[in-house]
Amino acid sequence: MFQRSAVSSKASIKQLSRCLRTSSHPGHVGVPERGGDHASGLRYRIKEKISNIDAERGAAVSPFLVDSFKRQHNYLRISLTERCNLRCFYCMPSEGVELSPPEHILTDDEVIRLATLFVQSGVTKIRLTGGEPTVRKGIVDIVGRLNELRKYGLQSIGMTTNGIALHRKLPLLIENGLTHLNISLDTLDPFKFEIMTRRMGHDAVLRSLETALRYKELRSVKLNVVVVQGMNDHEVLDFVEMTKERRLSVRFIEFMPFTGNKWDKHRMVPSADLLTRIRSRYPAVCKAPDELNDTARSYIIPGHAGSFGFISSMSDHFCGSCNRLRLTADGQIKVCLFDAKEISLRDQMRAGADDSTLLATIGRAVMGKKEKHAGMEDIDVVTNRPMILIGASRTPRLTHIDESGRPSMVNVAHKEPTSRYATATGRIIIPKIAYDLITGASIEDDGDDPSGAEAASLREAKAKTRSKGDVLTVAQLAAIMGCKRTAELIPLCHPLQLSHISVTLEPEAMPRTASDASSASAGQGFPGCTRSDTGKPQDEPLVYSIVCRATVSCEGKTGVEMEALTAVSVGLLTVWDMLKAVAGKEMVIGEIMVTRKEGGTSGRFVRTTHR
Repeated sequence: MFQRSAVSSKASIKQLSRCLRTSSHPGHVGVPERGGDHASGLRYRIKEKISNIDAERGAAVSPFLVDSFKRQHNYLRISLTERCNLRCFYCMPSEGVELSPPEHILTDDEVIRLATLFVQSGVTKIRLTGGEPTVRKGIVDIVGRLNELRKYGLQSIGMTTNGIALHRKLPLLIENGLTHLNISLDTLDPFKFEIMTRRMGHDAVLRSLETALRYKELRSVKLNVVVVQGMNDHEVLDFVEMTKERRLSVRFIEFMPFTGNKWDKHRMVPSADLLTRIRSRYPAVCKAPDELNDTARSYIIPGHAGSFGFISSMSDHFCGSCNRLRLTADGQIKVCLFDAKEISLRDQMRAGADDSTLLATIGRAVMGKKEKHAGMEDIDVVTNRPMILIGASRTPRLTHIDESGRPSMVNVAHKEPTSRYATATGRIIIPKIAYDLITGASIEDDGDDPSGAEAASLREAKAKTRSKGDVLTVAQLAAIMGCKRTAELIPLCHPLQLSHISVTLEPEAMPRTASDASSASAGQGFPGCTRSDTGKPQDEPLVYSIVCRATVSCEGKTGVEMEALTAVSVGLLTVWDMLKAVAGKEMVIGEIMVTRKEGGTSGRFVRTTHR
C-alpha cells in the first residue's frame, strides 16, 4: 500500500494545532520536546496526527494512476447509462444512436467493484454522468453504496444531470451522500430550449435548479452552459445575472467536436471573447482562485453571491493539470474525452480477472495518456464516440449480426427521422458496335465485318436488340423500379418511403489509357479489355461504356445508400440484358460505388473518382 500525501489534511492543521495546545503541555509523557522546545514538540505531534489520519484513510495515489507526465489521477467520472431523456444537438446526432444491449452495460455490483478499486488506489472524487444518470434504475442506491467508500478515502460524490427528472430524487440522493451537483441548461428561453434539446422540459430543469439551491448539504451547485455562436451566446449576461442572488456557479463551456454533432469552429465562441463581453457590463469582475486541477477558470463580481467561469477545452486547454479518468457505461476505461482509445475492464471482470489484473490494465491505459489532446480541428470525430455514447460500446462489429451470430435487422426505433441523400454510380464496358447501336451512330463497313452466315447472324442480333426498344430508357425505368424494391431484394434493409429517385444513363467514349492497356494485357477485362463483335481482340483507341448514376432521397431513420446502389446495379444489368445479343461476351460491369451521401451519424461524404 502507498501512504497518502498529507496535502489533503493540511487544511485542518490550524484546527488540529489548537486542539493539541489545549490537550497537552510541555511535560506530556511520550512526546519528545527536542531539547525542551515546546514548539518543536507541537510540530511533532501535529505530523504524527496527520500521519495517523492518512493511515486510516488508506492508500495514496497508486503508481497505476500516475501517467508518464507525472499527472496523478484522483478523479473518476462514471457513466451509468447511454440513455437520455433529451436530444441536445451538440451531444447526440440528429438521427439518434444505436443503444447497446442491456447486457453490455455494467451492473450495479460491477460499478461498485471498479469504484472501490479506484478509490483504494487513490481516487478521492467520483462524478456520475451518462447519458442522463437519473434515468438509471437504482441511482439512489448506487450513490448510497458509493458513500460507503469514504472509509477508503473518497471525499466527494458528484453528479452531472440535465435536471429533467431530478427534483423528486434529489432529497434521497443527498441523504445517501451526494455532495456536488452540476445541472446542464443552455438557454433561459423555453422555445429555444426545445430547439436545442429537441424535447420539452425547460420548467422542470429550473425547478430542479431551485430545489438544489435550497439544500445546504450540497457543497456546490453549478450550472453548465454550452455556448454556441448565433444560438445562445447573447444570453451569457443573463446567466451571469443569475449569480447575483444565488449561491450558484455558472460555467460557460466551449462548443466541442464529437461524432455526429456537425461541429464548426465558427460556431465555437472562445472564452476570452465571452469574458470581454462580461467585463463590459461588470467592469469590477476579478479572477477567483482556482482549485487544484479545476477545469474552469473562475471569476467573481463584487456583491454577487455566486460566481462564473469558463471551461475552455478548445481555445485554452487544461491538459497539463488533468487528473480525470472516465469509466464508460459498458466498462471501458477512457483516459481522455477526446481520445478514441479504450480498454474494456468489463470483459476482464466477466472473464474472472482479480483486482490486481484489473489494476494493471488500468495502469497501462493511464500510462498511454497523451500530454494533451489534439487541436480543435484535428480531434478524431470519426472513431471517437459521440458525447452521448460515452455510455456505449464502440467495439467494431457487424451491425446486422446479433450476439449469437444470427442475422438481425438494426433497430432504428429510437432514431429521429432526418433528411437522407445518397448518390451511387457504376459503369458497363461495351464494344463499339453496341455503343453505335445505342447512340444511333452509323455502323460503317471497316472491312473487318464477317461475311456469309456470320454476317447474317450479326444482322439478326442487331435487329433483335433494336426490337427491345430504347436501351437507356428501359434501363432507367428498371433502375427506378429496383430502387423502390430494395427492401424486398436485400433481406435486412429497412423499407423506406422514398421522396425522390433520379436515374441517368449516359454513353461515354473515353481515350484508352496506359492503365487500360495494362489491364487488358493482364487479362483483367476491366475497364479497357473489349473485343470485336466477331470475338477477336480489338485494338480500339477508345473505351466505350455506359455510366449509370442514381440519386435517392428520403426523410427517414436510416440512410438510402443501398437504394442508390440497387438502382445502379439493376440499371446496368438491364443494359447487359438489352445488349447481350450483340455484345454478351464483351461487356463488363464494374466501378459500382457510393459517391456522395448526406445525413446520418457520419455526416457528409463525397468520393473523388478518377478514370
